[in-house]
Amino acid sequence: MARGMPKGMHLDIWSTATIFVTLVLFVLALFEKGVTHDLLLEAAVFLVSVKLVLASLKAELASKELHARLDAIHAMLDAERRRMG
Repeated sequence: MARGMPKGMHLDIWSTATIFVTLVLFVLALFEKGVTHDLLLEAAVFLVSVKLVLASLKAELASKELHARLDAIHAMLDAERRRMG
């Protein structure tokens, strides 16, 4: 598990599908083209796809954390307003 990622973190269905389809296409390209220079290009495409999925997951987690912090601040402000008058 990557550092900084919560234990119960799961990819959504579309992220999983993207990684799966890209992996299938990579394996097909491996068998069709063999181990050639083009294999490096196919591997790069696969890695970029995985990186994009992981970056979107990280952004989603950061967004959820930010919303939780804003909700906590909002609750504190509401409590202070009620206390003041």
